[in-house]
Amino acid sequence: MAKVLMKGNEAIGAAAIKAGCKYFFGYPITPQNEIPEYMSKELPKVNGCFVQAESEVAAINMVYGAAGSGARVMTSSSSPGMALKQEGITYIAGAELPCVIVNVMRGGPGLGGIQPAQSDYFQSVKGGGNGDYYMPVYAPASIQETVDLIQEGFDVADQYRTPVMVIADGMIGQMMEPVEFNERTNRELEEKTWATVGTKEERKPNIINSLFLQPEELEDHCHKLEAKYETMRQNECRWEEYNMENAEIVAVAYGTTSRIVKNAIEALKKEGINMGIVRPITVWPFPYHVLANLPESVKHVLTVEMSMGQMVEDVKLGVNGQKPVHFYGRTGGMIPDPEGVIAKVKEILGGDK
Repeated sequence: MAKVLMKGNEAIGAAAIKAGCKYFFGYPITPQNEIPEYMSKELPKVNGCFVQAESEVAAINMVYGAAGSGARVMTSSSSPGMALKQEGITYIAGAELPCVIVNVMRGGPGLGGIQPAQSDYFQSVKGGGNGDYYMPVYAPASIQETVDLIQEGFDVADQYRTPVMVIADGMIGQMMEPVEFNERTNRELEEKTWATVGTKEERKPNIINSLFLQPEELEDHCHKLEAKYETMRQNECRWEEYNMENAEIVAVAYGTTSRIVKNAIEALKKEGINMGIVRPITVWPFPYHVLANLPESVKHVLTVEMSMGQMVEDVKLGVNGQKPVHFYGRTGGMIPDPEGVIAKVKEILGGDK
C-alpha cells in the first residue's frame, strides 16, 4: 500500500479503525483533539459509534461498558484528562476487559501547558489508579510506529483481557509524516465467551465485576492478575538497541526524544565518541534485562527525557549499580536538542578522564 502523509492524531484514529475499533468515547483536550474529530467523521462510515461524553470520567466508563460487550473500543485524552480517567482504568483492569487508551502527553503538573512532554511516565507505568494492576504501555517514536502499535495494542488487549495504553508526546500527535497501513498478521485470539451479549436463554449470564467482598477471593483474583502480568513481562517486552557495539556511553530514551538522541549519536561519531541507545518501545513491561547486560565497553548510562527524570528509577533498577546513571532532560514543554545531549555526554566523559 502506498504511503499517505498524515497528521499523527488522525493516523491514530485511522489505525484504530483499521484494527476493527467500532466505538470511541472521549472528550476534547489539546493536543489530542484531532483524534475525536477524526473518529466522529470516520466511525459512522464503518457502522461504528462516536460519543463525545460530558467528561473524561464519563468517557472511560462508557469504554468499560462497550468493552464488557466484547467490542473493540478506544478512548484518548491528554495528561490532565488521563488523570480523571484513572479510576475507570483500574476498574477496567480489575474486571479484565480489553480496550486501547491513547495519551497524547502535554506538560504538567496541573493544567500545565499544551506543549509536548513525557511527564506522565509515572502515571502510565506505575499505575495511576488504585490496587495491584499493570497494563502494557507502548511508547512509539514515529507516526508509523504509532500506527503499528495501535493495531498491535488491540490484539494484545484482547489476548490478555487488559487495557493497553499508548503514550505519545504532543509532537507525535501534531506533526505530519508519511505512513502506510499494510495488512498485518493478527494474533490467534480466543472467542470472547465472557462478553455480556445476552444469553438467548442458552447459558447462564456472564458477570463482569471487579468487586470481591471476601478478602480470600480478592487475593485469589490479584494472584490471577499477577500471573497474567508475569506472562506479559516474559512475552510482550519490546525495545530497540542502536549503535551499541563498542559504545562507551549508552543513552536510554523513548518516543521522539530517542530520535533527538540518535541525531546526537551521529554528531558524536564525527568527534570520535561512540554512544549507543537502548530505546524502550514498551515502557511497561520495561526492558530491565537489557540494561542489566550492557556491553563491557559501556562506562556510563545517560537517561534522556522530556521530564524531570521519571524514567531514571527504572533505568537504575535495570543497571543495578553496575554503571553510573546520569540524567539530562527538559520539561514543561521544552524539547531537548542534540546540542544539549552532546554537551551532557562530553561533561560526563570529561569527568571520567
